Amino acid sequence: MLLQHRTTLTQYLIEQRRRFPGSKGDFNALILDVALACKAIARAVAMGELGGLYGEHAAEAGGAINVQGETQKKLDVLSNELFIRMNEWGGHLAGMASEEMTDPYQIPANHPRGKYMLVFDPLDGSSNIDVNVSVGSIFSVLRAPQDAIDSGRDLIEKDFLQTGATQVAAGYALYGPTTMLVLTVGNGVVAFTLDPNLGEFMLTHSALKVPEDTQEFAINASNSRFWEPPIKRYVDECLAGKSGPRAKDFNMRWIASMVAEAHRILMRGGVFMYPRDNKDPSKAGRLRLLYEANPIGMIMEQAGGRASTGREPMLSVSPSGLHQRIGLVFGSKNEVERIERYHSEPTPREIDNPLFAERTLFRD
Repeated sequence: MLLQHRTTLTQYLIEQRRRFPGSKGDFNALILDVALACKAIARAVAMGELGGLYGEHAAEAGGAINVQGETQKKLDVLSNELFIRMNEWGGHLAGMASEEMTDPYQIPANHPRGKYMLVFDPLDGSSNIDVNVSVGSIFSVLRAPQDAIDSGRDLIEKDFLQTGATQVAAGYALYGPTTMLVLTVGNGVVAFTLDPNLGEFMLTHSALKVPEDTQEFAINASNSRFWEPPIKRYVDECLAGKSGPRAKDFNMRWIASMVAEAHRILMRGGVFMYPRDNKDPSKAGRLRLLYEANPIGMIMEQAGGRASTGREPMLSVSPSGLHQRIGLVFGSKNEVERIERYHSEPTPREIDNPLFAERTLFRD
């Protein structure tokens, strides 16, 4: 299709900016810097083994274990570096925080500072890199505290501990058969596809909406023995199919790349569950609140879906730490609300007599 029939990311941001006549354009410039980082990461991912970037990051080059206690891939480290280098110089940010860094990243003294904060997971699903499965980057934009803007002081962890409802923008890049950038600036959700010939993100999906109902769910079934009763109940009912209480068949999906899971749900509906469980009682969940759950939550909510811990709306959770973990359920609104309802209802009494016990593939 001819270029004049498509809107570029730059044009889209200019149109959005016109809703705020007093805006100076810093936000637009920030999103374009983020997009540039995503383009660079997409190129590195596409090179695969040819780029020499497969495998784990060498410990002597900066540490093979990140703050999460996870083994870093070479592309984890490179992606984090690209996000930093593409965004530190423009004067739009007061600071950054990343999955790969223990503490907030301070804008170097030789660069101006701005009024926004960028929080990101530079390469979500990187364990899939070596088997050539789609991965992505997730980001969230927050406003810096006014006193930090006025004084130019370094940011501290507390500055980032804002609820998801305060996000200015959120998005993700998906590095798959095509590279896509999905974005919300609080006015619905749109998606851009990278034109490799022009090097431009072109608007290809406007006003994305998550269907309210679905017959598809995604969960890591290997953790079933650790699930809480409401999750067991929900999955058992789905697996029971037409003859069960839901009276319809469900399909189960699991990619182990949350960006890819989110994109599928955004495009055709579904529900994703990485709930809190009792595998490690010291952890409130597996996924990170600030740079995974909140941005994906904002995207889902802006697209008419729902995001939740299972017990409360995700975007209302007050963070307690930069790398806080949390349970996450998101996707088609009616299914997420059903899961929330199961969490709020009393747990059905277990029947001791095995003749009348509940039958399930995932029963302990």
